[in-house]
Amino acid sequence: MPPTRLGRRLAAQTITFTTGEGAFNTGSAVFLTQVVGMSASRVGLALTLVNVAEFLLAYPAGRVVDRLGPRRVWAVSMAVRGACFLALPFVGSFGAYLLVGTIFAAFSSAAQSGFRAYVVDVLPPESRVETQAHLYSAVNLGFTLGAIVGGLALATGDLDVIRWSPVFAAALTILSAVRIAGLPAAPHDLRVASGEARVRPPGPGPLRNRGWVLLTFCLGVLWTNQTLLHVVIPLWLVTATDAPHVLLAWLYGTNTVLCILLPAYTSKGARDLPGGLRYVWLSSGFFVASCLLTWTTHSTVGLVTVLLVWLGHVAVTAAELTMSGASWAFQSELMDPRRRGEYQGVAAVTRAMGSMWAPALFTVLAMKGGGVGWLVIGAIVAGAAVLTGPSLRLAVRFRDQHFPVTEEDQEHQDAAEERATSTAAENRSTGAAAGA
Repeated sequence: MPPTRLGRRLAAQTITFTTGEGAFNTGSAVFLTQVVGMSASRVGLALTLVNVAEFLLAYPAGRVVDRLGPRRVWAVSMAVRGACFLALPFVGSFGAYLLVGTIFAAFSSAAQSGFRAYVVDVLPPESRVETQAHLYSAVNLGFTLGAIVGGLALATGDLDVIRWSPVFAAALTILSAVRIAGLPAAPHDLRVASGEARVRPPGPGPLRNRGWVLLTFCLGVLWTNQTLLHVVIPLWLVTATDAPHVLLAWLYGTNTVLCILLPAYTSKGARDLPGGLRYVWLSSGFFVASCLLTWTTHSTVGLVTVLLVWLGHVAVTAAELTMSGASWAFQSELMDPRRRGEYQGVAAVTRAMGSMWAPALFTVLAMKGGGVGWLVIGAIVAGAAVLTGPSLRLAVRFRDQHFPVTEEDQEHQDAAEERATSTAAENRSTGAAAGA
């Protein structure tokens, strides 16, 4: 559990809405094909168009967050998402679903930007990474609980149950919106209430911050560990190894359990920018190890194959966990406090640009390229890790030139310097005593 009361409240509302969303996602394929009546190709087209809409609306949504305040936008967006879930039982065509899905996507972008901006804004700098690690555990726990609920609905085999199952997601999403509205106002919310945020802040925005754009693009490439996890390794297991297909369930189970239990521990080394950069290198190392372990299974048999595929999956899960810690550290320290929503919007776009191509390319490289293909996949991610360092330095230079230092961040910096000075003095005293 998070160590602070606010952290526990954030975790509780996170579990609430992810349980509802996870319940719907589990049965969404059956809902769209058998209740709405769409063909599989129509479902794929609709989901693609909805994803494109979410991508295109990410940056404008971030601007809205800065204009209206992260807590307000987050709460209202969750309420609208709940209303979209309520509308789903009445959807009966491709066009109607596309309309509801596009509205949902627009407010999903706003909710994500509002949530991330709020968490960084409301928490003191020293607890931002730790709290976000606990929230990551809460997300995975909520989706797991939702999958159980969704599985029970599917097990009934009753289309009426499946038709009305989105109401469960709607209830939890609206409850989450109510809980968000009851959270304390973040500093930017207070600036909005005072009228200070009505005027666009002076100075360049995130689109002119080349370091931030390049850094978040590199992070998008590094986040292709999710493509390896959910697409490439499962396809490889089914088509290129003799491992039993039931192993897929154990792989996903391992990933879920580790991502619930470990984030608070694996993020401890990523409390600042140097720690975040170290975690980038760790993540890319785990990614490459996963590629090599998985590739070797094309020529193994029996239990050896099972063990190596499982170890490859554990390695890519480690890449996910360390990448999470790095991302939280960068978000905490590199965003303009007056424009956190806009920065989140730009990051959503550039991360997507860094990863949206991966399912097609990685699948072809792994399935058709053999060992060379797997090495190319690893090299792409290692290259992104190499570029992260220069991108980070650019972003730090831009921050130091253009961002105002908030009073809270200044207090944190002064405290850190005081701790460093105290530690150095203690080390000198210890050295002098040892010499004597």
